[in-house]
Amino acid sequence: MTDRSSDDESGLRQGEIAVALPPQSDAGLYFIGTIHTPWHTRRECPKRGSFDGPICSIVVDERWRMALTGLAGHRRIQVLYWMQRARRDLVLQTPFSTMRTTGTFALRSPVRPNPIASSIVELVAVDGTSVQVRGLDCLDGTPLIDLKPERGASE
Repeated sequence: MTDRSSDDESGLRQGEIAVALPPQSDAGLYFIGTIHTPWHTRRECPKRGSFDGPICSIVVDERWRMALTGLAGHRRIQVLYWMQRARRDLVLQTPFSTMRTTGTFALRSPVRPNPIASSIVELVAVDGTSVQVRGLDCLDGTPLIDLKPERGASE
């Protein structure tokens, strides 16, 4: 466990604590596509997606094309994605918004042991393996884990 009392080269803020990550992972994932958004840095990216935000494109790998069958019949879908640039070792974090040190599991921060994110988005269109949506809040090039219709959101 590492406790730093001030900002330094480790990137920790006052009060933050990082732990050593396990030597190996417990499960495997298949990224099923890539998300394309207008945001290239965390600073540009909104903290929450908005249904009136820009249209973003989710490109599903060709092998999963048939899995999109029927998706267009839903108004909203849940997008699960992997925040590949997120730090994974913090157990205590000090968000800039509050500057109050808080446990990782009590925050919606992208910094988590398993940086899986979930967004409910408005489905705009499905064209081949391209899914157009509004309401995402992730960086361009983010790996896609899964798509699911929002419960009770079918048309």
